[in-house]
Amino acid sequence: MRDIFAENGVLASQLAHFEARSGQLSMAEAVADLLQGDQEDISLHPARVLVVEAETGIGKTLAYLIPAILSSRKIVISTATLNLQDQILNKEIPLIEKVLDQQVPVLCVKGRQNYLCHYRWFQYRAAMQMSLLDDPDGDRIEKWLEDTTTGDRSELAWLPDRSALWPKISAQSSQCLGGDCPESAFCFINQLRRKAGSVRLLIVNHHLFFSDLALRSSGFGEVLPRYEGVIFDEAHHIENVATQFFGRTFSQYQLLDLFADLERQAELDLDPAAVDVLRGMVQGLSQRLDHFLRLFPEDRGRFHLDALVERISDAAWRSEIDQLSLALERLQALVAAHDGRGEGWGSFDKRVSELKENLQQIALPAETGSVRYVHWYERRERTISLSATPVEIAGHLRDHLYGAVRFCVMTSATLSSGGSFAYVKDRLGLDDQAEFLRFNSPFDYRERTLLYIPETSFPEPTFREYQERTCERVLDILRISRGRALVLFTSLKAMDLVADFLDGRLSYPVLVQGRASRQNLLDTFRNTTDSVLLAVASFWEGVDVAGESLSCVIIDKLPFEVPSDPVLQARIRTISDNGGNPFFDLQVPRAILSLRQGAGRLMRSATDRGVIAILDVRLFSKGYGRIFLKSLPPSPVVRTLQELSRFFGTEGRVV
Repeated sequence: MRDIFAENGVLASQLAHFEARSGQLSMAEAVADLLQGDQEDISLHPARVLVVEAETGIGKTLAYLIPAILSSRKIVISTATLNLQDQILNKEIPLIEKVLDQQVPVLCVKGRQNYLCHYRWFQYRAAMQMSLLDDPDGDRIEKWLEDTTTGDRSELAWLPDRSALWPKISAQSSQCLGGDCPESAFCFINQLRRKAGSVRLLIVNHHLFFSDLALRSSGFGEVLPRYEGVIFDEAHHIENVATQFFGRTFSQYQLLDLFADLERQAELDLDPAAVDVLRGMVQGLSQRLDHFLRLFPEDRGRFHLDALVERISDAAWRSEIDQLSLALERLQALVAAHDGRGEGWGSFDKRVSELKENLQQIALPAETGSVRYVHWYERRERTISLSATPVEIAGHLRDHLYGAVRFCVMTSATLSSGGSFAYVKDRLGLDDQAEFLRFNSPFDYRERTLLYIPETSFPEPTFREYQERTCERVLDILRISRGRALVLFTSLKAMDLVADFLDGRLSYPVLVQGRASRQNLLDTFRNTTDSVLLAVASFWEGVDVAGESLSCVIIDKLPFEVPSDPVLQARIRTISDNGGNPFFDLQVPRAILSLRQGAGRLMRSATDRGVIAILDVRLFSKGYGRIFLKSLPPSPVVRTLQELSRFFGTEGRVV
């Protein structure tokens, strides 16, 4: 590794602006050492695990890719985002091929929904031709199919993110006919699987990886070919993503999607009388579903299911579940009766059966003995879903991940809190054999940045005047920074309040999440130097804007999760029952990881310069604030706007 990453190594000779970094070399050596080890029988030994926190600027992607490629092992690289997948495939791999002077056998595998299904496509086109309606988007896709070798929707730059067409023609697992499909010889998924079996490096995202892992654990097959090890980038997402796939969900959307697919298939395969019978059955089930959904209050959000059952009585709830289950059984019997009428009916049978099973295991937990799960429901704008979620994922990871691979690397810019890995070690079920490494950012935070926290008299977030003062302070900071700022909020309500307050008060362009697509907002923000971007949620990470356009990151308050969330409450209760302190063992570390992600948006290159402003005086007024401060970059702390003005050179300037 030293021959490649050192100051006079191969990378330096091939790249004009390469800077040797000791952290990158040390990380690469650690990954190489891990992959060189061997075990004769992995069933007798859990995976060798390496956890690496590599802060921004280390160059962690090359530090794990190069040793992975040189190891000649079958390895999966799993990321949290499609953006990082594309970066690895289109930027890092070509660079490595140039540096190593060899071709890299690599393939990017996305979730099934990203690929077109030939069978569903031909169904859709036949239905459109029968309807005699114009179909310009369909015409464009038909032309695309003459050239594409992947069927990947990312090639369709013109297709909107929320296209109504794509879900009708994509390769959803619930609609897959498998070996019975008449188009299986041309299937993009089958072609992808054949290629995946012949390459050594697979690039996937966390959702696909854990979908495959959950499928393997259930004994019903696999999505990915066998592999020896896995490297997780953006590993701070592992717990949340894994939790989704080791739980169960039953939703209004799933049923409505099933109804639409059934009617579309029936029109192609059945005679008019049979179509009418099926439509009558679907209509009756839709009415039963509507009756069931009226049990749920209008308030949006996540809520405990047992509280709802207690409010309407256990007997009434059980009666509703029994009636809805019976309606699903009748639909399943009708679907099974048409099994010989077309290729799709067998998959419909399985979908109805799975929906019924999920409903019963979520809605009647006392009968399933699912004591390790929390049962809850969520009402959104257009759908209601019921879920059973594992309270702890550590056991699932120990059973199904660490015991099934030889090597596992977990890396991210944010895995520790207060300098400790205790949180991720506990939540991800890691034992004392796991190795933990931490590499600080090489960027000069002390000379090129400030950390601004308001003066002592500034109200805490729980105070009544906090929101008004926050609006005013954000405006003050933006005038001093001359725009050029990303303002991150912990709630949509807070974002909207500040957006309304800034309207007409600021001479710089103000971009607000939700008023344009994510990519459009980021492109405008990146290309308009003095603009301001207000955002929540996903913008706390994955925003990579180097240069003057992002010279200030403002965070409204410490990102503690909503304490009423059923899953969080269940985890808090479990930690308390086991004698722990849930605030310091769970809530503080999770908030720290989110805060570090948000603060990390500022410095994206060694030449960047700017301010991180956190408008939460609890960093000084509360004892736990010291843990947050210890976790943040080593920027000098200032508490007056005058010091910000001196930093930005705007003292005395009218803005």
